[in-house]
Amino acid sequence: MADFHNDDPYCALDEETQLQKGEESDSDFEDDYESSKSQNDTTAVEFRNGKDMQGIPWERLSHTRDNYRETRLKQYKNYEDLSPSHEMIDKECLAVDKGKTFYDFQLNTRIVNSTIVHFQLRNLLWATSKNDVYLVQNYSLMHWSALSRKEKEVLNVAKPVVPTLKRPGLLTQSLSRVQISSMVVKDNIMVAGGFQGELICKYLDHPGAAFCTKLTTHENAITNAVDIYCNPSGSMRIMAANNDAQIRVFDAECFACLSQFGFDWSVNSTSVSPDGKLVAVLGDSVDCLIADVQSGKVAANLEGHVDYSFSSAWHPDGRILATGNQDTTCRLWDIRNPSRSLAVLKGNMGAIRGLKFTSEGQFLGMQEAADFVHVFDVESGYVKCQEIDLFGEIAGISFSPDSESLFVGIADRTYGSLLEFNRKHYNRYLDSFY
Repeated sequence: MADFHNDDPYCALDEETQLQKGEESDSDFEDDYESSKSQNDTTAVEFRNGKDMQGIPWERLSHTRDNYRETRLKQYKNYEDLSPSHEMIDKECLAVDKGKTFYDFQLNTRIVNSTIVHFQLRNLLWATSKNDVYLVQNYSLMHWSALSRKEKEVLNVAKPVVPTLKRPGLLTQSLSRVQISSMVVKDNIMVAGGFQGELICKYLDHPGAAFCTKLTTHENAITNAVDIYCNPSGSMRIMAANNDAQIRVFDAECFACLSQFGFDWSVNSTSVSPDGKLVAVLGDSVDCLIADVQSGKVAANLEGHVDYSFSSAWHPDGRILATGNQDTTCRLWDIRNPSRSLAVLKGNMGAIRGLKFTSEGQFLGMQEAADFVHVFDVESGYVKCQEIDLFGEIAGISFSPDSESLFVGIADRTYGSLLEFNRKHYNRYLDSFY
C-alpha cells in the first residue's frame, strides 16, 4: 500500500496490486513515533477500552475508521484472471447473519510480521497448538509462542540449506535464498515450497533441513501448495503441487518420490480428504477436480466457479469440500452429489485465498486476500457468521488443533502482525457465551 499523503485516504493504492507488481508490502498508515514493537501490541483489555485492534491511531488521522473502510470497499481492485460477471454469482450466494461472535479478540502482536512472496499464495501460517504458531518472515521460517510471547527462528533459507539426510538414490540438492511461497506444519514435520520449485522438509525436533531439492527445472516452477497427510494405511505422505501442472507425492520418512500426476493446467491448491483416499485439485481452471490419491484418476469435476481457484479444505467428516476462488466466493460441495454446489458463500471485496475447518468441524474460516476473515457456523448451514474486519494483506489463517484459538497473519510494513482470537463457549446453565 502507498502511504497516505497529507492524510488523504483517497491517494491509497490497494496492496494486492502492489504485490502483483512484485513490490514490497507497505502500509496505508504513517506512524511518526518510535517505540518497540512489543509496546505497540494490543491486548484484549485495551481493545475493550477502545484501542484499535491493530493499534492504528485513527484519532491522529483526518479520517475515521468507518470512512476509510467505506473508501477501501469502493476502491479495492480484486485481481481476476477471467473478469467474470458477478451478477449471477451474487444471486447464488447465501444470505448470512454476520453479527455473531464465536472467537473473542485476545492479542495483536507486531513482534512477528508475516511476509508474502506471491500475491495469490496465502497459505503461510500454521498453528500446531494454541501456543505454537509457525509463519514465514522474509527468508526465515519462524515460531511464535503465544504462551511466552517470544519468537524464534526455526530455519533460515537465505543461507545455504544443506540436507542432513543422506541415503543412496535420494535426489537431494542444496539450496539458498529460497523465497517461500507455500508451507505446512503438522505433528513434527514442517514442509515449505519455494518460488523456483524448491521443496524443503524439516523435523521440528532436529536442526537443519532433513530433505531439500528442486522439484522441476521448468521455467514457471513455483511450488504453489504443499500438504501433509496420512494414506489409508496410516503412513505419512507429503504432497507438492507446482505451476508445471504436476502433483508429486513423497514418503514423509525417507522422502522418496512415490508418484507423480500431470494435469492440463497449473495446480494452485491441493487438499487430501480425511481418509487419505481422495484429493481436491484446483488451479488455473474454472473447474475443480476430485482425484484418486493413489492413481491420480479424476473421479469428479466440480463446476460452478467462474475464475481460478487457490484454496480448498475438507470438513472432518470427509463428505463436504470447500473451495475458494478469485470470483470472491467459496463453494461448498457434497462429494456424494458433486453435480452442483451445496451452498455459495460470498466475500466482501477480494479473492478467497484461504479456507480452514476446525478439527471437530463446527466452524469454517474463510480468508479474503485482504481486510476480512469470516468464521461460519457449520451447524447453522453456514448462515451464521463472525466477520473479522481489519486492514492489510492476509498471509494466512489457522485454527489450533483443539479449535480453541484462531490466528491471523497480516503482511504490512508498519502494521504487519499476528492476531490471536480465543473461542467463546456456550454455558447452557447461564444460557450465554463466556
